[in-house]
Formats: sequence, structure tokens, C-alpha cells
Amino acid sequence: MTASPAQLRYLADAVSTASPAQRVVMLYDRLVLDLRRAGEAHALGDIFAGSEQLRHAQLIVAELRASLRLDDWDGAENLAGLYGFMLAELMAVNVNPDAERLNKVIDITAGLRDAWRTAGAEVINASAAAASAASAATASRGPGSTDAPPRPAAWVG
Repeated sequence: MTASPAQLRYLADAVSTASPAQRVVMLYDRLVLDLRRAGEAHALGDIFAGSEQLRHAQLIVAELRASLRLDDWDGAENLAGLYGFMLAELMAVNVNPDAERLNKVIDITAGLRDAWRTAGAEVINASAAAASAASAATASRGPGSTDAPPRPAAWVG
């Protein structure tokens, strides 16, 4: 299935305007799609099509793993290990199609995607709340006020 130029432009625009968290969710969305397509292809006996989908899924997981900043947070090592497990399972399913193993990876992926989606929404909501609070604080100071610190009064002599 080939995308039209308009579809490709829409996708490029969507990716370029997305936040980092939204981009991660997009990768997980595509990963789930690839995994489901692989399962459907295997169920129909089309091992080649299933293998193509699994290889693309492996590339996404490898990219997610490579983009982890292991020193930035304590859970990064655990997530890296989970990605390693997912890669191993996908390689095994690619060699010997197994719907149960594939469904476990789909469940893990969907859970991670949902967690990223929730975290991204919380960041957006927190940013909107902070912007709203800043706007309200500016409005409450009245017209003509600035954020400049007060200047000391001049001595009248």
C-alpha cells in the first residue's frame, strides 16, 4: 500500500509539529500496527508479509532502545531490558511464527504506548495550567504593569 503525496505531506507535517512525547506515541502506534499486521499475515499463511512487518517492528524497537538516555532516569535500564526482551521475542516469532508470543509483545507495546500517551497529556495539561496561571497573574497586576523588578524610590531633597 503506497501513500499518496498528500498523505506523505500530512504525515511529515504531523511529525514535525508533534512534541517529543507525541512522536514516541506515534512510534508505538506504528509498532502496534506492524505487529498486528504481522499476526494477520501469519494467520493467513503469508510468512513473507509477516516477516516484513516484524522486521520493521524490530527497527522501531531498536530505535526506541538506542534513543534511551540511560543516565537521565532510574527506570531507563529497566526499559532498555524490556526493549531487549521485545527484540528477542520478535526475532523468535520471525523464525517460528507464534501468535501467543506475538500477542504478548503487542500487549507490552500497547501498555507502553498508553503510558506515554498519558504522560504526554499530563505534560501538556501542566504546561497549559502554568501558562494560564502566568496569564492570570499578569492580568491581575493591571494595565501598564511589567515584570520588571521595582526600582528604589529617588530621594527627594
